[in-house]
Amino acid sequence: MISRCLTIAAALVAMTALAGCNNGKPTAYQGWVEANLIFVGPDEAGRIENLSVREGDQVATGASLFNVDADLQVADLQMQEASVKNAQAAYDRAVALLKTSAGTQKALEDAEAALRTAQARLNSSQTRLARRKVFSPAEGTIEQIYFRTGEMVAAGRPVLALLPPGNLKVRFFVSEAMLPQIRIDDVVNVHCDGCASGLTAKVSFIARNSEFTPPVIYSLEERSKLVFLIEARPEQPERLRVGQPVSVTLASTDAMKQAVKDDPKEASKGGPK
Repeated sequence: MISRCLTIAAALVAMTALAGCNNGKPTAYQGWVEANLIFVGPDEAGRIENLSVREGDQVATGASLFNVDADLQVADLQMQEASVKNAQAAYDRAVALLKTSAGTQKALEDAEAALRTAQARLNSSQTRLARRKVFSPAEGTIEQIYFRTGEMVAAGRPVLALLPPGNLKVRFFVSEAMLPQIRIDDVVNVHCDGCASGLTAKVSFIARNSEFTPPVIYSLEERSKLVFLIEARPEQPERLRVGQPVSVTLASTDAMKQAVKDDPKEASKGGPK
C-alpha cells in the first residue's frame, strides 16, 4: 500500500514538473471530479413496496423516492390508539370519582400521567408509520439504486444514492512551491476532453498535510517532491461527471498569459496594472 501511494505521488510530481515546461503555457495540474453522495435508506427494516425513481432521474426536494411495507407499523399504531382510548377512559373515571369524593388526587394524577404516556407513544407510532414513505432530502440526480421493489432492506442500509449539484468537487494536487499562490475561494479554470471552454471552480479546501513525505528531514531536493491536495467546487457542476479526469489551471496564470499576448512589454514589467 505504501509503495502504491509513493508511486502515485511520484507520478503526480512528474506530471506537475512536466506541466511547468509548456513553453509559456499555464501550468496544468491533473485531477478528477469527485462527489459527496447522499445515501437514502429506511429507519427500520422492511420490504420495498414501490420504487418511484430510476437511475439518472432528476428529483426535487421532497419528491417521493420509495415506500417500505408498513404492516408492523400499522399494527403498532392500532395498538397505541387502543391504549390511548383506555387511558382516556381511566382518566375520565378518576375525574368523576374525585368529584364524588370516592377517588383520590393521587389516583387522578396517576391516570393523567398514564394518558400522557399513551399519547406520546401514539405520536411516536404515527411518526414511524409516516416515515415508511421516503422523500428526497435535497434536489439532485439519482446516481445509483441498490435495492429494487420486492427486496428486503435492513435498517439504515441505503436504498439509493443521491447527488446534489453542489456536492461535486474537483480534486487535484499542486507542488509545495505552488502552495502559497493558492487561497480559499480562488477561482481556477477546469479543462476536460470534449468539455466546453469557460469551466471554473472555486477552491474550497487546501490540505495541511502533504500526500508524499519521503524522509523525516527534508532537503531542498526532496522538498520539491511534496504535493498537497486541493479541492474546488465547480461553478457549473451540471457540465461535469463523477470520475471525469480534468486539468486545472490557476486563473491568475491564465490572466498573465493573456497579458503577454496583449502587451508583451507590460508583461515583462510584471503584468498589467
